[in-house]
Amino acid sequence: MNSLFLIFSFILGTIIGSFLNVIIFRYNTGLTIRGRSKCFSCNRTLSWLELIPIISFAIQNGKCRKCMSKISWQYPLVEIVSGILFILIFYFFPPLSLQASFMTFFYLLVTSLLLVITVYDIRHKIIPDPLVYTFSAIALVKLFISADLSFIMPNIMSILSGPIIALPFFLLWLVSKGNWMGLGDAKLVLGIGWLLGLYSALSAVILAFWIGAIISLIWMFIVYRKFKTRYEIPFGPYLILGLYIVLFFNIHVI
Repeated sequence: MNSLFLIFSFILGTIIGSFLNVIIFRYNTGLTIRGRSKCFSCNRTLSWLELIPIISFAIQNGKCRKCMSKISWQYPLVEIVSGILFILIFYFFPPLSLQASFMTFFYLLVTSLLLVITVYDIRHKIIPDPLVYTFSAIALVKLFISADLSFIMPNIMSILSGPIIALPFFLLWLVSKGNWMGLGDAKLVLGIGWLLGLYSALSAVILAFWIGAIISLIWMFIVYRKFKTRYEIPFGPYLILGLYIVLFFNIHVI
């Protein structure tokens, strides 16, 4: 694929990532996504020069130009990750035809939702219902759309793949009363099952457990200098990471 097109993909991703940051910071705060962005410390309306993805943060050295308060590193990190994901989507699902363009748009939409879910789960250790329901609904609807954009009736296994994968997570949540697993993770896995199919989704879940265990143990050792028996971690980001490893690189562990 043309390198110039991939650069454009990255720039588009950073712009979308900047907008996703607005959603993440304002969600469930009583604020809407409408209105100009402001500094959270001095409440000053930001100029367009202060809103250029990645560049503005670097030029301002991560500080507000007026009150010099620190700007969260979440802003450039989300923009960079969004840009990288957009490159991967355009690379693996290039819009070379009308049908292919639909798949590109589908994965861009899903990625935007999952990126918001990931960062929100990291920040608050909860997955918002409206976002995860939207993701699951989009993944389910996609089952009824064929490659040529016509309506199809999916086979029963495709429809059951989501509930089958989500059932163990739901049981873990039910038995532990939310101590072992959050219900939001079960809702997220429901959509992952519909998006990837049963066996690919199972691979994504297994990868999520492996990666989550390794990273969490390393993190606990670095921060606490010991392994804690009770340690709450947001599992949604690992499930989403597993999803993309399987989606992009077709890695299967079954």
